Amino acid sequence: MSLDVRAARPEDYDRIAAVVSTWWGRPIGTSLPRLFLDHFWSTSRIADDEQGLAGFLVGFVSPSQPELAYVHFLGVRPDRRGAGLARSLYEQFGDLARRQGCRELAAITSATNIASIQFHRRLGFTVSEPRPNYNGPGTTMITFRRPAGLRDT
Repeated sequence: MSLDVRAARPEDYDRIAAVVSTWWGRPIGTSLPRLFLDHFWSTSRIADDEQGLAGFLVGFVSPSQPELAYVHFLGVRPDRRGAGLARSLYEQFGDLARRQGCRELAAITSATNIASIQFHRRLGFTVSEPRPNYNGPGTTMITFRRPAGLRDT
């Protein structure tokens, strides 16, 4: 199945919002507000195939830490998982970030999201210990870091 990967556009938000909770199997739409594609579309990625939206990555270069690029959200349609699309989106984002002067990539996930933790480990990220109250009381998170532009083998 062919795949077209491109920079996101603000109007892609509605396509993502329509499927993200279904892809995750639980309501998570509030974790990805429209402002991310309104303001960070040029560093975010959309992957389309013959069936429509196959995956996306929403990320940006930190305005406060310009050597750091942050991946806020990564999603792959369930039937496309396990084929390397998420890895490819991360690699493309890392390459873009490096060209913009970033040295490091960062991301976070819930401490209970074992699949995400394992995925980031496979991509060479350093995985933190659980960080209690990271996003406020009762929200334990795991943080990830790795060099930007690092291609996986």
